[in-house]
Amino acid sequence: MENCRAGCDGPLAPLAVLILGLVAERPMHPYEMAQTAMERREDRLVKFRPGTLYHTVDRLAGNGLIEVYDVRREGNRPERTVYAITATGRGALVANIEQILQRHPTEYPDLYLALSEAHALPLQRVIELLSVRIEAMRAELSDIVEADADARARGIPEMFYLDAGCRIVTLRSQIDWLAEFLDRLSEGGVEWLDDPGSRWAAMQHSFSTPAPESPAAPAIEPSTARSSQRVIRK
Repeated sequence: MENCRAGCDGPLAPLAVLILGLVAERPMHPYEMAQTAMERREDRLVKFRPGTLYHTVDRLAGNGLIEVYDVRREGNRPERTVYAITATGRGALVANIEQILQRHPTEYPDLYLALSEAHALPLQRVIELLSVRIEAMRAELSDIVEADADARARGIPEMFYLDAGCRIVTLRSQIDWLAEFLDRLSEGGVEWLDDPGSRWAAMQHSFSTPAPESPAAPAIEPSTARSSQRVIRK
């Protein structure tokens, strides 16, 4: 089932779930929602921009899942509308979290797709690209481990950052597999299309050499075409 818009009976979009979770804690204005999510690094969980967040807030309010709690003005700043979650919104939040935790939908990670088609690239290029990716993954893992340790040191209950533990285990597992795979590639332990004497070397031509273009048909002058038509009729 596709993600529905805020207020429908089906699953909410991830950003809508995140916003409902924030205002379930306390009333907030959209700017505060964005800042709180960024401070908690929840932008790693849901991709969003300020514009999409404000738009989602409007749709949630329009569908009765959140409501105006207050309108505040601080100094010369523009008025800020503070929103609170409604009873309907709490019900939608609970229903969506339950559904997400229970179901195991088929996912389509880009990494799996790229790995399945990596043989289309020269071996050394694959080694270079995976090396860059692994370094980026290690940097991300380091950031999450640091944030996890910081939360523990501050005495924040683990229930508020369960995603960190899951992400750490997942990243470590992927990094370990990719690093081991990279070692085997570098040591020649995985047959590749551009290996000398590879049984599949004939396939390399289809990936490395563009197919020749068919020669363009010669243009036929209108007068020639009419003459041909007359000959055919005879």
